[in-house]
Amino acid sequence: MALLSLSPPAPSPQSGSARPLRGLRVVLLKPSKYDDDGYVLRHWRGVLPSNTLACLYALTEDVRRRRALGPDLDLRVELLDEAVHKIDVAKLVRRSRRPGWKTIVCLVGVQTNQYPRAVDLARAFRRAGLDVLIGGFHVSGVLALFRHPTPDIQEILDLGVTVVAGEVETQWERLLRDALQGQLQPLYDFLDATPDLRTPPVPMIHKKYLRRFAYKQFGTIDCGRGCPFSCSFCSIINVQGRTMRMRDPAAIAQVIRDNYRRAGITFYFFTDDNFARNKRWRDIFTALIDLREREGIPVEFIMQVDTLSYKIKDFIPLARRAGCTQVFIGMESINPANLQAADKRQNVAADYRQLIAAWRSAGIATHVGFIIGFPFDTPESVACDVERLKHELQVDQASFFMLTPIPGSLDHFHAVQQGLPLEPDLNLYDSFHATTDHPRMSRQAWFQAYQEAWQSFYSFDNLRAILQRASPAMYWNVFKNLVWYKSAALIEGNHPMMTGFFRLKGRTARRPGYPILGHWAYWRWRLPEILRYGRAWLRLFIELEELWLQTRKRSEREQRLLEALRQLRGGVLDAVRLRDLRLAYAQAKLRVPSRLRLWVEAWGVWSLRLLSSRQDLRRALGAGLSPFPAPGRLPVARAASARGLCGELCF
Repeated sequence: MALLSLSPPAPSPQSGSARPLRGLRVVLLKPSKYDDDGYVLRHWRGVLPSNTLACLYALTEDVRRRRALGPDLDLRVELLDEAVHKIDVAKLVRRSRRPGWKTIVCLVGVQTNQYPRAVDLARAFRRAGLDVLIGGFHVSGVLALFRHPTPDIQEILDLGVTVVAGEVETQWERLLRDALQGQLQPLYDFLDATPDLRTPPVPMIHKKYLRRFAYKQFGTIDCGRGCPFSCSFCSIINVQGRTMRMRDPAAIAQVIRDNYRRAGITFYFFTDDNFARNKRWRDIFTALIDLREREGIPVEFIMQVDTLSYKIKDFIPLARRAGCTQVFIGMESINPANLQAADKRQNVAADYRQLIAAWRSAGIATHVGFIIGFPFDTPESVACDVERLKHELQVDQASFFMLTPIPGSLDHFHAVQQGLPLEPDLNLYDSFHATTDHPRMSRQAWFQAYQEAWQSFYSFDNLRAILQRASPAMYWNVFKNLVWYKSAALIEGNHPMMTGFFRLKGRTARRPGYPILGHWAYWRWRLPEILRYGRAWLRLFIELEELWLQTRKRSEREQRLLEALRQLRGGVLDAVRLRDLRLAYAQAKLRVPSRLRLWVEAWGVWSLRLLSSRQDLRRALGAGLSPFPAPGRLPVARAASARGLCGELCF
């Protein structure tokens, strides 16, 4: 469906009729972005649900439950995330013409790189006569620093779109009422009225929405907002402020309890920009510990913290008891001069090793954010920094970003004020395109250093080292995250936080200015791309299988049996015979599995091709039938181990 192909509609009851309205339909739509070929970035299954959608869904349901817009008005809400949903504008427009109903489209959580796509969607909906609102970090960040609409925002105002800047927890009912009554203003500025988060509803899980994601037990909650630091590249501090605001810990616990009972949600991403500066972190952890230890709710979570978090008394041990399995740490750079240039003075590079060790000692995986493109970076220094991440600091995971002057950040504001050259295409402000010049690298060299950082960190040897260091409790969480990140960065070619599993490309969902290919031309181009994608995934799976076989944690049973075999055969495990296995089982005081005799007699000890389940694989592995191959060798019983790996990786 071409975005600009809709003809103007006939007058509808919602726009011109005096008939009283029976209902209001609120479409909460999180736009995606365009890729470098102009196609909308969408996947068969996503990874990270949108917390903005969860927040606004909870607010809308609260308005509906209270009948705040009228006792007889039917209020309905629809969640659409273009990262995983196909947006059919024509279909949404047809549904909006239902007699007695009014539809408003809310383009929510729009980041700068999503803004061009959001404008195109808004243009199509406005052409059809629908009311459209837009909010998110782009419009909020620009208005927070410039205090007046810039040309890109004026463009959407000229389309008749309502721009909403700031947080809407205390204003959402007002916005819906203005839309219902046809009194929407061109611009709402709530930036100076940051809401108290103790009373508004906590973000709410939408079960149907979560079906579009690989891990359906995954929820998001922002336990607090704001950050006290002053990093020049960050837009959050200028939109949400530097004063920390917190949700009520009891309300957070109740939502987690309800989500578990209603939808089986057990894993959360706490989206706070800096959870460690939430003044009620102890109360939140205590509430989570109570859920885990007294109520038996197996809640786990990931949170974002700063580099000083490990110095907070009791923070790490309580986080572990509360269910924290991974922390995302804004390390940004190892070079002190770069940290000084970014006004990130709270980061002390000399303390990084102690920081990582403190979290690892608690059994919590460390995931660091690392920005490439600070003033003192060069291709050589970046490569050296990545080697230090791998070998000296030994972090479990890393996310690399290209330094980007995001609108709403001081970096962008100062660049505009000084007249520095900036990339005019906002679609490229996604942290993996160069959008300005660098003093020590060409844009091509800068991008190459960024790509090589991903390739180096997610190399087979480093992944093996990471998994060998991981504790048994951390192993599969770390493994799954490494699969996600390596596939996104090296197969999809996009940043993992913007990527899911199996890229979908609608033939007509293309950016204006790019040609819409005919069916034959499209599939002649698309099918080879899908085949290349499939081959890349096959290669990755074989590599992951080898990685698993070389790093998996042996059970006590397996260790006992292998030790007995080594003693019987002088340390040589090749060509083990049935008699050897029986003697080893007896020596290790283990019972011989009944299926083992059948496998041995029919196929020999190492022939496991007929295994049909992960349970069979585990029995075989527990019997000591799968010695580790040397690096580069073809793993024994590949079919069996592949089934086992698939089972372990199943989200």
